[in-house]
Amino acid sequence: MTIRMDPEQNEVRALRGVADWRGQRVLEIGCGDGRLTLRLARLGATVEAIDPDPASLRLARRQLPARFAKAVRYRLGEAEKLRYPDESFDRVVFAWSLC
Repeated sequence: MTIRMDPEQNEVRALRGVADWRGQRVLEIGCGDGRLTLRLARLGATVEAIDPDPASLRLARRQLPARFAKAVRYRLGEAEKLRYPDESFDRVVFAWSLC
């Protein structure tokens, strides 16, 4: 059985409603398998996506469509230990994750 997350696209509508993502540099904390990461990239963002689980990152990388290869970068990382200089991103997304 295949699970489809948000087939009605409510999450995408909500994202569009809160910001214009085109050209924005976004940090996504807790990216998991990259589902939300791809939605942000489709909305025009450049996304640095971090997760503490190497297995999730491997899955996210395998599922990354070639057309988003320049817009998305997956890295091992934790919310409690961000290793980015101040003002590195225009927006930060921390959704569907526990810290």
